[in-house]
Amino acid sequence: MGQFILVSIIFFGLIILASAIFIVKQKTAAIIERFGKFHSIRQSGFQMKIPLIDKVAGKLSLKIQQLDVIIETKTLDDVFVRLKVSVQYRVIRDKVYDAFYQLDYPHDQITSYVFDVVRAEVPKMKLDDVFVKKDDIALAVKAELNDAMSDYGFDIIKTLVTDIDPDAQVKAAMNRINAADREKTAAQFEGDAARILIVEKAKAEAESKRLQGQGIADQRREIARGLEESVDVLNRVGINSQEASALIVVTQHYDTLQAIGQETNSNLILLPNSPQAGSNMLNDMVASFTASNQIGEAMKNSKKKKDD
Repeated sequence: MGQFILVSIIFFGLIILASAIFIVKQKTAAIIERFGKFHSIRQSGFQMKIPLIDKVAGKLSLKIQQLDVIIETKTLDDVFVRLKVSVQYRVIRDKVYDAFYQLDYPHDQITSYVFDVVRAEVPKMKLDDVFVKKDDIALAVKAELNDAMSDYGFDIIKTLVTDIDPDAQVKAAMNRINAADREKTAAQFEGDAARILIVEKAKAEAESKRLQGQGIADQRREIARGLEESVDVLNRVGINSQEASALIVVTQHYDTLQAIGQETNSNLILLPNSPQAGSNMLNDMVASFTASNQIGEAMKNSKKKKDD
């Protein structure tokens, strides 16, 4: 009987000793209460408490935690949009007491502040501005949470607007607008390219005509120079300028007929083409040159009389 009592005492002693020992994990804080009243905060490592008097009321993680909040609100241009705001926070090591005792549900408190800030900021913006200024929304949420939650022992590390999801019909309309804008831009580029092609083609044709005209002018200049030389040669042998010019024309006439005769596939016909054509042409040219000289002399005499 005595041996049984001794074994029982040893057994209960071991149970009490075991209940006096506890371990706190890394980045964790344990709150110790004595008779229901706060006693102390224990950090990570091997810890001891008085059995049956002290108890571990709870533990708080000191790691950075993340809370994702989904908010649906309306923009300035009456578009309903869903935003996902991610809040990264942690318990301040020196304010574990406040974090444990002042708030029962810190997640609900943070969510309420996020809803309040987002629904105050987003209705001031148009939908496009919500996408552009999402960082401003995140900063506004962080500033508000820091002011509110620091008194409760929580430090807001960062807030992020991680998703902006407008209504499905709005997204479809935005995609159509974007596609139409891109098609408009593509059409403008195609029009510019076609206009440039037309302008360059016109410039090329103008340059071609200019060069062609320059070539014709050079050709006629060389022909005139050759005729002048031919007339000079004929003048030296006693043939006057009118007769020389007529002779050159007749010679060119027969040279042309000879060239046509050498081309079997030629469709060119030089008229008139009778045997007396050369003689008639020569007489006509001499008569026209004589008449033109007489008219020129008469105009000169008339001008001299007016001057006198």
